[in-house]
Amino acid sequence: MTQWIDSITGTPEGARVATMLALTAAILHAVFGALQKGRHDPWISRAAIDLCYGLIALPLAIFVVPFPEPFMWPVFGGAMLIHIAYKLSQAATYQRGAYTVVYPVVRGTGPLFTVIAAGLVFHEHFNAVQWLGVLTLVSGILGLAAFNWQRLTIGRDTLRPALMWAVMTGMIVAAYTTYDAWGIRLSPDPFSFLIWFFLLDSLFMPIILHRRLLSLSGAEARPLMARGALGAVVAYASFGSIMLATRIDDVGRAAVLRETSTVFAALVGWLILGEKVGPVRTLLMAAIAAGAVIVEFAS
Repeated sequence: MTQWIDSITGTPEGARVATMLALTAAILHAVFGALQKGRHDPWISRAAIDLCYGLIALPLAIFVVPFPEPFMWPVFGGAMLIHIAYKLSQAATYQRGAYTVVYPVVRGTGPLFTVIAAGLVFHEHFNAVQWLGVLTLVSGILGLAAFNWQRLTIGRDTLRPALMWAVMTGMIVAAYTTYDAWGIRLSPDPFSFLIWFFLLDSLFMPIILHRRLLSLSGAEARPLMARGALGAVVAYASFGSIMLATRIDDVGRAAVLRETSTVFAALVGWLILGEKVGPVRTLLMAAIAAGAVIVEFAS
């Protein structure tokens, strides 16, 4: 599998595969965000998800994938610091603001910062038409956040600090996307990078929240861990897809396509939570999709 991935890297076939992987990540990321924002506290939900994907990663790390090369350990250390910052910022965002408002802000600012970072780190450069696509997509996402904000009836008093946290989280999304793309490209085996990443990444939240996890009653723990197990599977598929996409093809393009997750998040809200879409949201989601299409076909 690794040989096939390396063989298509930088080729037209690789670009097509990366597009499918990025769109898969977009769908799954919307589901993942909804799972963390569910009826449980977002901090404890995140801890349950991390605990579950660590338990999945442990036997794979020991028995299946190659042991990381020594030079990869400092790379993992840097990744852990960035992802800890991301988790804390994300949980703080969800704790303070309505999901339908703060989620689009995180996902709208993230690709803009990522395209800039990818240009600095990987020397990827978008042409003028691609930048038009980026701005169209970002405008649609932030417009969706503004529309949801206007219609918000509860939680408005904490929304301003939530939006500040959301923008900070978007910046950290750009940081970890760029850094992890560098890390997975540096690793001789991409699946070794992914499995060991998940194993190491699973430690922080369960450790700092272990007292709260242990204090849960059986009636509370069972649905939480079921949600955590589902979230773990989604995390593997979502994060794994976007990381493989950034190894195979341009980081900035994959990041932009992933942020169509905002469209899928709105669809989740409509189909599962019973939220109305309406003509304004439909138009904004069309702008997001159009921006992604422009970036994809203008490359």
